[in-house]
Amino acid sequence: MSDIFEQEYAENEDLTKIEDDYQRPDKSDSEDFVCLDNLFLARLEYSSEGVYITTDDSQKSVKTGDKVIIQTRYGKDLAIVLGPINSSVSVKKSEIVKIERMADSEDLRRYEELAGQEAEAFAVFKEKVEMHGLDMKLIAVHFLLDEQKALFFFSSENRVDFRELVKDLVSVFKMRIELRQIGVRDESRIVGGLGVCGRPCCCHSISDKLPPVSIKMAKEQNLSLNSMKISGQCGRLLCCLSYEYNWYSEARKNLPGEGLHIYYDSTNFRITDVNPLTQVVKMLGEDGRLLEIPAKRFQKDGGKWRLPNN
Repeated sequence: MSDIFEQEYAENEDLTKIEDDYQRPDKSDSEDFVCLDNLFLARLEYSSEGVYITTDDSQKSVKTGDKVIIQTRYGKDLAIVLGPINSSVSVKKSEIVKIERMADSEDLRRYEELAGQEAEAFAVFKEKVEMHGLDMKLIAVHFLLDEQKALFFFSSENRVDFRELVKDLVSVFKMRIELRQIGVRDESRIVGGLGVCGRPCCCHSISDKLPPVSIKMAKEQNLSLNSMKISGQCGRLLCCLSYEYNWYSEARKNLPGEGLHIYYDSTNFRITDVNPLTQVVKMLGEDGRLLEIPAKRFQKDGGKWRLPNN
């Protein structure tokens, strides 16, 4: 597919549909951020959610791969320690939880037992949904380890009145039932899969704590504004655009911008392409010449870019 055709195709698209909704940080919360030395990142295996955890003096031997019991936003449950946070990171106090205890052999046995029951609960849920005629797609089921509570994650294009469904599920499982409607990114994070790069999806395998992704990030990286090429299996912009954006932004600060006019070799040239990775700048001259110049040859003098002839 040619670049020209891709650009024409992109102009007819509403790319805002694949952007994330931005939430500006609340400045009133700025004092609530802390930076701890004894900080670890853990993961809830069933939802692939990352959790910041810390330890007290008696648990300093926590290491990567350990299984711990923590208070999650759903209730007490088992989490897997991914490793210590070695770089400086500021997080809200409300996002940090303390390890209540290390998981013992009985916890692990119970965890495996509940995992087997989750498969049966999956089938029951689908049967009840069909009976009530609800438009719901079940994504995952999880029984909390330390509480009598079952979580059902589902997606739906519309809001769903599931009150009667919950009553049916309570009568079957004899425990508290919590239904959580999740979005497309959350669904992709839980289910996982391979991205267009051939590697596991970032939200599932790397981190679920990336900032929102915008079209501006794709433009900064000179990517084709074709939704088929810059969106993931969830239908939203690729997560990788977010964590690569800062590098591109910093790199471009030391490079001339596209569209800039430069007088060089007795000819007026216009910069048509700047590649931060290869450090090559392309220029089109009034005489029809197309030049590729190493970025290091450009100099900034008095706030203006110029290209010496030698």
